[in-house]
Amino acid sequence: MQRFAVIGLGRFGQHLARALTQAGAEVIGIDSNVDVVERMRDEVALAVRLDGTDVAALKSQGVAEVDAAIVGIGEDFESAALSVAALKEMGVEHIVARAMTETQGTILRAVGADEIAFAERESALRWGHRLSMPRLEHYMDLGEDHSLIYMAAPAAFCGKTLQELGLRKKYGVNLVALRRTDITESKLGRKTRTLRIIVPQPDTKIREDDVLVLIGSNESLSALPVD
Repeated sequence: MQRFAVIGLGRFGQHLARALTQAGAEVIGIDSNVDVVERMRDEVALAVRLDGTDVAALKSQGVAEVDAAIVGIGEDFESAALSVAALKEMGVEHIVARAMTETQGTILRAVGADEIAFAERESALRWGHRLSMPRLEHYMDLGEDHSLIYMAAPAAFCGKTLQELGLRKKYGVNLVALRRTDITESKLGRKTRTLRIIVPQPDTKIREDDVLVLIGSNESLSALPVD
């Protein structure tokens, strides 16, 4: 299981933490506001109130061992930069930082960020995808006009195997995973839902309730069936 730290649980940080959790990752949510932390306590694996610029405090919560850390602090740019520097000092493998402007992005890269998230610009791209692809659930910009998306299985795909669909040949996209919900019923009639992440094989059949995790160019993804 992948582990992420999200530092700064404002609107951007909260949405990101929830999306990563829903994708099956273990998320450590960090903020200095106790009310925000309490609100997120049941949404992520661990929500803690601490200073995101304090190396010792971050290490105490296992942040040094995460696969990636995301600094989502938006309004206090100085704190965001100090947090990136602290993560870099700790040796965090991959650091993503939110920036409001190109200048901020340049500075954050200079102090240690590996990637910059321009939330407002990416939000516009996300809405473009959402409006053109009604079945879209989640979207991540991969750069160079490529994206990763979570999309509810179109009716045209249901009941067919990957080999039959030929997604790469027909649409130029790759299916990297399936998010599938299994429903079991007890003797007392109580239903239990279990979420699974499946690595698809050529003979894997798409089910009506599957969510497809796809990678491809924005043009190719937009050409997928919408119903």
